[in-house]
Amino acid sequence: MNDEDEMFYAHPHSLEGQLQRGQGLGAVRARPDPAAGAPFVYDGIRRDWTWDGLVDERALYLARLVRDLELSPTRIVEWLSGSEDECSRAVDVLVLLALGGSDEARDGLRSYIREGVHWVPVLESVSDRRPEAWWEDLGEVARARIGSEPEPPWCTEPWTRFGIAIQQPHPRPAPHDLSEHTDGELLDLLTGAPPDDRVRFDAFRELRRRDPVEELIPLVPSLVTPDGRLPLVGLRRAVEHLGALAIPAARRWAGDERAWLARLGRDVLADQLVPEALPTLVAELAEQWRTRTWCGPEATARQLARFGPAAVEAAPDLRRLWLHTPHSYERPA
Repeated sequence: MNDEDEMFYAHPHSLEGQLQRGQGLGAVRARPDPAAGAPFVYDGIRRDWTWDGLVDERALYLARLVRDLELSPTRIVEWLSGSEDECSRAVDVLVLLALGGSDEARDGLRSYIREGVHWVPVLESVSDRRPEAWWEDLGEVARARIGSEPEPPWCTEPWTRFGIAIQQPHPRPAPHDLSEHTDGELLDLLTGAPPDDRVRFDAFRELRRRDPVEELIPLVPSLVTPDGRLPLVGLRRAVEHLGALAIPAARRWAGDERAWLARLGRDVLADQLVPEALPTLVAELAEQWRTRTWCGPEATARQLARFGPAAVEAAPDLRRLWLHTPHSYERPA
């Protein structure tokens, strides 16, 4: 591994660190001196600084920086020929730049579709954004190249418009209609042995459509996956639907040795603004900061916010997490 492969976030007060984390303050600081910010903007496109790519989004942030700092798209177009991940990040930014009027970005994408290795996802990204004039004349190219791909594409556009067959996804099973079941019959479905978990899920969904069924409460600790480690899918939302009715049981659950049940109990108490939940939330946020736990403070922060000024003790840790977190999607919380 060379030094370039090792990635460490720069200090959160530095311009580099703020741009790595996708902070608005970094964008503001970069505008007066584009030359100072340019290396970090380009680096944010070439390398993935998101902590969790499934939920963090940087493309719009970086594309706006490229536009506002008047940076050249040339280097970004060159990264289309890099690894699949580099290509994907470059495409996300180039598509936005092209939508903003950059001819170089648009022409670079079209040229890559004609000759590039990862042309299939690039064409799908371009066609997903419109306008059709960008890509509808590439049908002949697509039909000529698709035969060399190992499998048909999954997306519908632009392939169906080009007359190219796609893989057919497996149809989702239709939900069970349990509207004629009584409350007791629904509870029996949850505790019995249905043919598949979908029946239980649909039973939870039907219960949420009705007035809260208090008889669900004593069943909660037993409604777990076969290994006993997690609650059944749908249970949490069904408990949320119970509202204040679940508070007495939640006090017991919060002290349970089973992590999932203790978490559920604490969440019920926090959601119902039970005062005894506040010190636990403050301590939880402090621990998340101490351990630099980036996935999760969003939920804790939202629960604390509902307590209003009574949660002022958490303010220092809220600020620390806001400043340091690489999670752009958690920062608003």
